[in-house]
Amino acid sequence: MAKSQGQKRKLLYLMQIFLEQTDEWHPLTLHQLQEQLESQGIRVERKTLYDDIEELRAFGMEIIRQPRPVAYYLAGRLFEMPELRLLVDAVQSSRFITDRKSRQLIGKVESLASRFQAQELQRQVYVTGRIKTMNESIYYNIDGLHDAIARQKQVSFRYFEWVLDREQGRLCRQYRRGGRRYRVSPWALAWDDENYYLVAYDSDAQKIKHYRVDKMAEIQAEELSRQGLGHFRQFDMAQYSRRMFGMYGGEEVDVTLQFEDRLAGVVADRFGRETAMRPQGAGYFTITVPVAVSPPFFAWVFGLGTGAQILGPQPVVERFRQHMEQIWAQYGYSDNRKEE
Repeated sequence: MAKSQGQKRKLLYLMQIFLEQTDEWHPLTLHQLQEQLESQGIRVERKTLYDDIEELRAFGMEIIRQPRPVAYYLAGRLFEMPELRLLVDAVQSSRFITDRKSRQLIGKVESLASRFQAQELQRQVYVTGRIKTMNESIYYNIDGLHDAIARQKQVSFRYFEWVLDREQGRLCRQYRRGGRRYRVSPWALAWDDENYYLVAYDSDAQKIKHYRVDKMAEIQAEELSRQGLGHFRQFDMAQYSRRMFGMYGGEEVDVTLQFEDRLAGVVADRFGRETAMRPQGAGYFTITVPVAVSPPFFAWVFGLGTGAQILGPQPVVERFRQHMEQIWAQYGYSDNRKEE
């Protein structure tokens, strides 16, 4: 009876052996395949093993026969090694995934390769020391938000910031609105600037807002149907991300900027290749784009040095000048000292 049951499982074990124990550089001979099956309590004849391999091929597994010595390995997999490397890199560099969850997820990615390829992937893992979120519930937050979006329901949650507890000398949560719950209509989840954001409609403010998912706590789906369809009918997530520097909120304004020609690629990376770049004399061009005017936007312009300049509108130019003066004063400089 036990032998019969083992024979029924034989193809499953053989499939597992090919998936986990073989690749182009690590084929197995028929004798080695027999030994692997016997370790699972399954005896198999050489001729039967040929037939079993053909059955797996007919099932769709790309099993290659290597001559001299004759050996077999699985060539085709759901994911190729370059694709698995990209997935591992994405997980380990994602700030919104905690250190522990990153290691768990990378372990699952490695299971898609042979054990030899998994060892190669593991040598590329550098999670320790990276900046990661401290909110372990983010997995469940994302799942709950996707479910609410699919069911077209509103969600409520508490929103917090990390602040320094001076007495304890460590970070602690400080809830906004005194801990009162937010209630919004979720429409999309976006990964931007290494963080995950919920893009939602706030019916009280009658506008689209975004929230960092790792700073959301106690998320609950409400029975209320979500609102804001009119705002999202023409919504473009890519354009929204380009306007929000670091997903930092601010008043949206059509801003005109001037750049040196050498920064055309930088501008295309930030605002998209379709952005109209208008030549303005030797070595310069201008663009006019909608931007959420905020400190991160000013920081981006400042980081480009003398190669970039805000031309208008004038209130934005003035805000940038005041922003720079505040920073200048923080280091002990004033307008008088600059004149000297």
